[in-house]
Amino acid sequence: MPQKAHVAFYISNQDNKLLLIEQVLSGELIPELKSLKSALFSEITLNQFILEEIRHDDFSVQTDTKNSLKNSSEGERKKALLRHLINQNPDYMVVDNVFDSLDVATQESIAKTLEKLSATTSIIQIANRKRDMLPFIKLKYTLQNGIPKKVMEVTRSQPRSRFVNDLPSPEHITTKTFNPLVKFTDVSVAYGERPIVKNICWEIKAGEFWQLLGPNGSGKSTLLTLISGDNPKAYNQDIVLFGRKKGSGETVWEIKNNIGHYTAEMLRGFRRLDSIEKMILSGFFDSIGLYKYPTERQIFIAHDWLKLLGLFDKKDKDFLSLSAGHKRLVLIARAMVKHPPLLILDEPTNGLDDADAELFADLINKIAAESNTAILYVSHRKEENINPDFVYELVPSEMGSVGKKL
Repeated sequence: MPQKAHVAFYISNQDNKLLLIEQVLSGELIPELKSLKSALFSEITLNQFILEEIRHDDFSVQTDTKNSLKNSSEGERKKALLRHLINQNPDYMVVDNVFDSLDVATQESIAKTLEKLSATTSIIQIANRKRDMLPFIKLKYTLQNGIPKKVMEVTRSQPRSRFVNDLPSPEHITTKTFNPLVKFTDVSVAYGERPIVKNICWEIKAGEFWQLLGPNGSGKSTLLTLISGDNPKAYNQDIVLFGRKKGSGETVWEIKNNIGHYTAEMLRGFRRLDSIEKMILSGFFDSIGLYKYPTERQIFIAHDWLKLLGLFDKKDKDFLSLSAGHKRLVLIARAMVKHPPLLILDEPTNGLDDADAELFADLINKIAAESNTAILYVSHRKEENINPDFVYELVPSEMGSVGKKL
């Protein structure tokens, strides 16, 4: 491959990405790169620099705000890392899932930087979403049994399973309802002199399917912590959560009992070798790991969820042995076993390949259609196959982000 040629690898989460990166950087896969200077733009590199900050107070990578990488947003981190790597004048750069966790504006900024860089530096892209492939790269490969196969145009995989069974019933049929589940009236939050959100007015009613949309730093996480009861800024605000005004004597646990919560960060918290069955059963007790004996009814419901997911025959296998996509399906089932009034999905498709993202979307759309659980799906951008009924967008301003219903 001549210098300044560009290559894209479109892979799935079943492929060994770490081996692919190693083979590219070693020159094993592309011999022409063997004697050239490389750079790796990846979460792998970011995590290494963050570790250096923590262990050795080494702040080699500077963000625009002069914050440490550890205390910066994902967008700030990636822009700072890209600038740092470009300053090293590499002959080629490997870019790995470059757009994960980024808002649209940051994606466009980084894409323009990479396109400009491509005039002098070879770009080797690794992507697991078709939508993220850089348009200036014409030479594309997929992997078959670890071997690159050249393709004229990548095609999206079809979902590997369909959720044809009915959604499992809850353990208890409750007549208790809250309407609305969440109500914000002129809610404003600031930290010191820094305003976050301003005059937020928003209602989430029972059974509704919402997307909370907004760029990095717009206050999405702040609103989530107000809803979950974790943010003390909720006091002295006009906020109603599950039928009670905030600050009227409710406990955090009473609030959380009404919420099923999924975030990609949860995957980092599960390190135990629990079985897939136990992982779902633990949702009845809101525990990481199963420490109580489940009832026969709870086991029956867990088995129904496993059958829905097509994982019943694997129920005794370790949860950590699953693919990234199937881990998320299990964690959604774990969050839904009690049919909570509200299910919060925080950046749920980060790191998924196209096939797993479609599977995930199928399950979420099924929950929306067949349950009374309201869904709050939080993201930086729209996901093609997830179909919310309503969108609430946070729009940044100098006085704090304002909200609008789209």
